[in-house]
Amino acid sequence: MRIVEVTKEPIELYKVLKFEGMVSSGGEAKIVIAEGQVLVNGNVVTQKRKKIVSGDIIEFGNEKIRIQFK
Repeated sequence: MRIVEVTKEPIELYKVLKFEGMVSSGGEAKIVIAEGQVLVNGNVVTQKRKKIVSGDIIEFGNEKIRIQFK
């Protein structure tokens, strides 16, 4: 699992996927979220603008990251 440090909370889910290179664009991030391919804390999330805070674990494909406030 990779640790990702953020400087502001909360951050929207699709932005995390985009900025961490898990998808190639914000549009792609919104599509994979809407299709139910993304897990937050072990649960499928379909809200593109879901607020992510420190301690949340995001899973997509074969990647898993934990958000940590800097």
